[in-house]
Amino acid sequence: MPLPVRAIRLSDEASRDMEKNLWNDRYVPGRMSTNGVTTSVSVRYRGGHTRSYPKKSYEVVRKNQAFHYNAEYDDPSMIRNALSFAFFPMIGVPAPRTKHVLLTVNGESKGVYLEIEGVEKLFFSKRKLGASSLFYAINNRADFGLISSESDRPKRSLLAGYEHRFGLSGEKAKLSSFIKGLNTLNGSQAEAFIRSRLDVDNYLRWLAGAVLTGNYDGFEQNYAIYRSSKTGKLRMIPWDYEGTWGRNCYGRIVESDLVKVEGYNVLTNKLLGFPSIRRQYRTILQQALNGPFTEKRLMPVAEKMMEKIAPYMKKDGSRKWLYQEFIGEPFIIRNYIRERREIVKERMYDLKGNV
Repeated sequence: MPLPVRAIRLSDEASRDMEKNLWNDRYVPGRMSTNGVTTSVSVRYRGGHTRSYPKKSYEVVRKNQAFHYNAEYDDPSMIRNALSFAFFPMIGVPAPRTKHVLLTVNGESKGVYLEIEGVEKLFFSKRKLGASSLFYAINNRADFGLISSESDRPKRSLLAGYEHRFGLSGEKAKLSSFIKGLNTLNGSQAEAFIRSRLDVDNYLRWLAGAVLTGNYDGFEQNYAIYRSSKTGKLRMIPWDYEGTWGRNCYGRIVESDLVKVEGYNVLTNKLLGFPSIRRQYRTILQQALNGPFTEKRLMPVAEKMMEKIAPYMKKDGSRKWLYQEFIGEPFIIRNYIRERREIVKERMYDLKGNV
């Protein structure tokens, strides 16, 4: 079955503005044809260091819905984000839907891209998840701590690492209050405070997903956090999982033990200090090892994704990696799953005195 086509049309002026404003997140007007239907859209470049790459990624807003078109330039498989976002729902965590597409801009083929559903209001309404607020963790200051890792001084704002996407202005104070409370309270008082404001089960499942997939950059940034309108508690959604399944975010092969089984941020460290929460986390890890985090469950998903895009990848000369690298990726992903399972089995009972 052929890949769907997404065709973007920009005026000459809009194209010039895109290039001129590469780093400032400013949208330009355009039109996009999707499944034979053409609509008005807003377009901008997206990403961090990837904006300097010859093959750039885009964000397109159509009908109040954001879609990200990732070149996945550093990932020779082109499926690491997609496989990660297929895995998270298997362990009970909502994640963006993805689809591989062929992208054209002003009639010029850009090759295979990964279309990723934006985490916005429609993300929640489609899943019948009420959300009172949404924040993006956009840099490593979103570590739930009071001290900046860059200066070793108190942060000027506890929300310095976040972008407030929606919700009343009072939601900022609520998130700040949560961060302050988890850092200043101790013992049973701290545990009660955190449980009253955080969906601990959701957080631990999100943590397990980041740990199992090996996303080193996923603990202090590259996540979305929202407050459930039903429970009033904070919940997590994963974002940007290109550096996973045995490679980092630049595409380099990394050891399968790169990521600690207990993860990396202030909130996680606090949570895993409580015996009942350590046991809960251990149970979630064990359930994942018994079910979805297995070669038998994941490799058919990965291989199906790669088979679908293989004919196009073979012809795409705009990519960083040779086709030979692409066809070797199932071995790397399979080997990672196999090794990671053994590492987690060995270490999950020995996290600072028995998880």
